[in-house]
Amino acid sequence: MNVYATMPLAFEGCPEDERQARAEAFLTTMRKRRTVRDYSDRPVPRELIEAAVRTAGTAPSGANQQPWAFVCISDPELKRKIREGAEEEERAFYAGRAGEEWLDALSHLGTDENKPFLESAPWLIAIFAQRWGHDAQGRKVKHYYVPESVGIAAGFLIASLHQAGLATLTHTPAPMNFLNQLCGRPDNEKALILLVVGYPAEGCVVPAIGKKPLEEIASFL
Repeated sequence: MNVYATMPLAFEGCPEDERQARAEAFLTTMRKRRTVRDYSDRPVPRELIEAAVRTAGTAPSGANQQPWAFVCISDPELKRKIREGAEEEERAFYAGRAGEEWLDALSHLGTDENKPFLESAPWLIAIFAQRWGHDAQGRKVKHYYVPESVGIAAGFLIASLHQAGLATLTHTPAPMNFLNQLCGRPDNEKALILLVVGYPAEGCVVPAIGKKPLEEIASFL
């Protein structure tokens, strides 16, 4: 039986007259975040990646089981193999697996089966969800709210990288089983996102799209 233990909350608020300004400043920063598909080969220090992953690790999770693993990849040969595996799945996707409705939904983004950014970007972060784990005695333990928990952590990771001045792309080839083999991950883990990280290439352009306004995404009751 686990013992319920407590500790003092280390909470830092802010002066009341600064709260709105801070919220608006963060909104302004995040509004500039865009998915980037054209990357510079400019190196990104490992320390930046480590700090962002540590931030992701602070995310809330079901029963605090922290059911995630982040595999950070800079090795050119491994990135090449990942590109090959991803493009193999993407060719099948665009050749008919997706269906016309899905392809129509993607058409305004200009995407196709070619993923050169998987090699040109300095870092890839493969995000794995751990469906189950082990306790201190080595016994199998079911994890709860795994997709929700990993999704929150991925959001923390993307926001942290953007705050550090880096661009990202959430790539989700399906299926992604090839990542387990290439990254040496166990069977209890499932790859959910392949996050591409780096600096935008000079002259980089992005699709001319917008985000839904507040009244379309929120209601206040």
